[in-house]
Amino acid sequence: MSDNVMFIQGNEAIVHGAIAAGARFFGGYPITPSSEIAEHASMLLPLVDGIFIQMEDEMASLASVEGASAAGLKGFTATSGLGFSIMQEHIGHAIMSEIPCVIVVVQRGGPGTGLATKPAQGDMMQARWGTNGDHSIIALAPSSVEECYELTVKAFYFAEKYRTPVVILSDAAVGKMYEGVTLRKLLPEEIASPRIPDCSPADYRTYRYDPDNIAVLAPMGGKYQVHLCSSVHDEFGHSKGTPQNSNKSVRYLTEKIEKHVDDITITKEYCLEDAEVVLVSFGCSCRSARGAAEMLGEQGVKAGVLQLLTLWPFPKKEIEKVLIQSKLVAVPELNLGQLYNEICRYNIFDTEIISINKVSGELITPTEIVDAIKEVF
Repeated sequence: MSDNVMFIQGNEAIVHGAIAAGARFFGGYPITPSSEIAEHASMLLPLVDGIFIQMEDEMASLASVEGASAAGLKGFTATSGLGFSIMQEHIGHAIMSEIPCVIVVVQRGGPGTGLATKPAQGDMMQARWGTNGDHSIIALAPSSVEECYELTVKAFYFAEKYRTPVVILSDAAVGKMYEGVTLRKLLPEEIASPRIPDCSPADYRTYRYDPDNIAVLAPMGGKYQVHLCSSVHDEFGHSKGTPQNSNKSVRYLTEKIEKHVDDITITKEYCLEDAEVVLVSFGCSCRSARGAAEMLGEQGVKAGVLQLLTLWPFPKKEIEKVLIQSKLVAVPELNLGQLYNEICRYNIFDTEIISINKVSGELITPTEIVDAIKEVF
């Protein structure tokens, strides 16, 4: 594929990114505001000999993606709000079974049915802790149509490399937005390698409890015997619930991601060199944060923005850097402080932090951010 300049929606860019990354299966169930992802997947996947299937509900959707992935296809699904809640059981299954897959969540107001057509960012903590048990997770958050494309490519790369579900936390504003975007040709190293174990079939093990040397998941039905298991298991995939093995399993599932936080972390910095006020944000709210930083600069305030494209594992080093550097950290987000509370956990520097929230279904404006900052700075 050569570079292709298009004027498209964020939801559509996600499908293009998935196909560019090698995805050939989508199983999903329509739900506002993510439905265009299913719509475009149904049109574009058959053009590359891929498979689209509409399932009866969200649980079945993710189950179908797990099955396709286990058979060797890169698969993804898309949902929002309530659908993400319904998927949590299978997210836990995919984490324990180490089945790569990508789950796109186009966030809307909640809880419950909430505001079905309005943007929100209230699923940050559900992405981290929605399923049961101790585990780690990878979650990426785009704020533009271009980032929808680029982060989808990254999501598939991370899913395959770390054998884990990866969540793309988009939102209704970004997903529905139209922008000009360059769908660039990917470099070979940006696409995960084919699943070819480096051993003979006789020596193959489905799992390897080594966070620095994760086992390759061979496609089921081939020459390698694959035994997937969502109970605590040994390296062959046989149930083994001993205390020692359970301890090893849970720690491994966490460490294989948390030990590689530097590899997974993606951030963008805007005017942070000498910023006294730093706005930390993600998704649609980051666009308003950049506008607010420009307004503050015009008023003589040195302000910058740290944009988190990786939300999980949490980018502690980057957060600690701005906490050390700045006099004030402001956190605008469309929830009641999910990112703010996480940042506060790492504030051992007594830096002043303020939370700027909105849960009305409306976007936070740059002026609202500036006004909140000027009240305290």
